[in-house]
Amino acid sequence: MGGEKYKILVVDDEVNNIDALGRILSPLYDVIVAKNGQTAIERAVKHVPDLILLDVIMPDISGFEVLPMLKESDVTRKIPVIFITGLDSSEDEERGLLLGAVDYIAKPFNNAIVKARVKTHLQIVEYIKTIEDMSNLDPLTNLANRRSLDKQIDIEWRRTMRDQLPLGFIMIDIDHFKKYNDTYGHPQGDLLLKSVAAVYQQSLFRPADFAARWGGEEFAILLPETDLHGSMGTAERLRAHVEEMVVLCNDGTETRVTISLGVNAAVPTADMDCKEFISRADQALYTAKTTGRNRAVAAE
Repeated sequence: MGGEKYKILVVDDEVNNIDALGRILSPLYDVIVAKNGQTAIERAVKHVPDLILLDVIMPDISGFEVLPMLKESDVTRKIPVIFITGLDSSEDEERGLLLGAVDYIAKPFNNAIVKARVKTHLQIVEYIKTIEDMSNLDPLTNLANRRSLDKQIDIEWRRTMRDQLPLGFIMIDIDHFKKYNDTYGHPQGDLLLKSVAAVYQQSLFRPADFAARWGGEEFAILLPETDLHGSMGTAERLRAHVEEMVVLCNDGTETRVTISLGVNAAVPTADMDCKEFISRADQALYTAKTTGRNRAVAAE
């Protein structure tokens, strides 16, 4: 978690129970409180906690009713939920687990059991997050991989279409990469790929700008809320920074490379095809490569 405390949402209509769980958990975690089901749903969406402790018996909406509502939302469906309850029948426990709860904590609370079960499920949360991060990263460059880029394009395409905002996209190819690999060897080629990826990350100034490895020596940059003029400006900045970059070999030899870039931008509409939008950037990249390389070309 990078030093940040995990967030836990505690949902219970009894003040004594909230106070008890607060005393147990507050020294270790950031505790958010809700005293009824509707408030629980609102605060889960607002704060997106790492774990929810949810009372089963509440006056407005029961925990058994709240949990399916949480599972219906894209924002909250993956948050693990532990039921806290005084119910002790196996039927009630089975019902909760079938609804998607990950565990039960019985009332009255045992401090050690509460801490142990919360810790166990937060460790699972961290493990799942690590696996998801790894599955979305290119292991060589630590940029997003193609799978992650496809997801991000889909999100931004729908968002910019809804808000009628421009979306920019840049396809990039390292010039004469095969020749570089053949001349200096594959380990040096890998070093070059990592160096170029670092330049891309350092040259993008907005949190929403998204750099990814497309495959091989090709990369892609997604630029939300950026028109063609702004996208071309970013492309030229990337091109210039790579041209200035020096990559050392083991013997101290300095190597340099250039890149070619194809740029497209548009305000997505319902009758536009996202694949065609990307293809136009790829066609512009082909033009850049066939007309001299080391240049950025806008899609026609």
